[in-house]
Amino acid sequence: MAKANKALQAIRGMNDCLPSETNIWQMVESVLRRVASSYGFAEIRMPIVESTALFKRSIGEVTDIVEKEMYTFDDRNGDSLTLRPEGTASCIRAGVQHGLLYNQEQRLWYMGAMFRHERPQKGRYRQFHQFGLEAFGIATPDIDAEIILLTARLWRELGINECVTLELNSLGSNDERQNYREALVEYLTAREELLDDDSKRRMLTNPLRVLDSKNPKVQEALVDAPKLLDYFGEETKSHFAGLCNRLDAAGIQYKLNDRLVRGLDYYNRTVFEWVTSSLGTQGTICAGGRYDGLVEQLGGKATPGFGFALGIERLVLMLTSLDKVKNVRPQVDAYLVILGDDAQIFANKLAEEWRNKAPDIRLQCHCGGGNMKKQLKRADKSGAKVALIIGDNEIIDQKVMVKYLRGQQEQQSVAFNDVPNLLIDLI
Repeated sequence: MAKANKALQAIRGMNDCLPSETNIWQMVESVLRRVASSYGFAEIRMPIVESTALFKRSIGEVTDIVEKEMYTFDDRNGDSLTLRPEGTASCIRAGVQHGLLYNQEQRLWYMGAMFRHERPQKGRYRQFHQFGLEAFGIATPDIDAEIILLTARLWRELGINECVTLELNSLGSNDERQNYREALVEYLTAREELLDDDSKRRMLTNPLRVLDSKNPKVQEALVDAPKLLDYFGEETKSHFAGLCNRLDAAGIQYKLNDRLVRGLDYYNRTVFEWVTSSLGTQGTICAGGRYDGLVEQLGGKATPGFGFALGIERLVLMLTSLDKVKNVRPQVDAYLVILGDDAQIFANKLAEEWRNKAPDIRLQCHCGGGNMKKQLKRADKSGAKVALIIGDNEIIDQKVMVKYLRGQQEQQSVAFNDVPNLLIDLI
């Protein structure tokens, strides 16, 4: 007997976003676009698939992302390709390829799917969506401050500014960090028996990541570890002080965290994270920093850069858990209930006229027939604020009956010509 076909399902960690959720996503994406544009940033769109070498050169071959998490495959030509695990490297590749970066200032943002093969958990998936923003050609701390102020504005716009905390650190220059790395390795080697296996491995490949360990015993062993800031020169100290002074003047509160190192090799000087306690252990919702050597590392001319990325899934999860989505606009603003033969003929014509005069309104016409009870039930289920009811008598009188579905307002009769203004007032 033939085996029944196995039900087709989405790949683990790659989730569908259903119509009941997309209005929240659209709201978040709209805020991200609007705020980025208000600071003079322009959108750039890059391919999902890139050469594997791009990420090995940018992220670092001995990072978890490259070693364990990338979706990499050989295409039919034998070239090694990778589904992008992050956006900064792709943005730089596009900027170098199209001559956008050298001797220029660029402010760019992007949004889209990224891919990492890691254990799926709440707010963390194998296909996830990021909003990223990058500024090129500006080496001074004013752009660091402005971009952090931009992120602070995002939280205010989304109503979660009271639920997030800004953490700041400086990683110094490459030379300063190398000197510190040697001192840190010497310190860790002398206490190797106190480290877990992951920290022992990182000690040999990327020792600064040991500072970021979540193991309490490792953190206890790090209490007397050398401090990176003790290896800073005057230029690095001045840059970080300039950033902090600007944030202080703008009233942005922050916490200095000398254990904040970020997971990617290319950062230098300023690094930052916005963290929250609303998402359990996955507490970071936005992170970034300065990467002044990365453009040159990827084949371009030396160009300073600063940017960040945030996970949209985590942001949506946070807004939902904090009950911040009550005022999200529904998919439908008004629902047209159609009763009678003449109304059926003229309903679409009327709806088109109203859409012409109120193009931002989401107006859904009932299709499939049915009595008033059935149509009003559909109207309520759509999430619409009002039902516009037209029958044959309304066609003769050139009026529509307006029934409010979400409030206590009385039903009223409105002239066809006045409907667009009524709909505009809805939003």
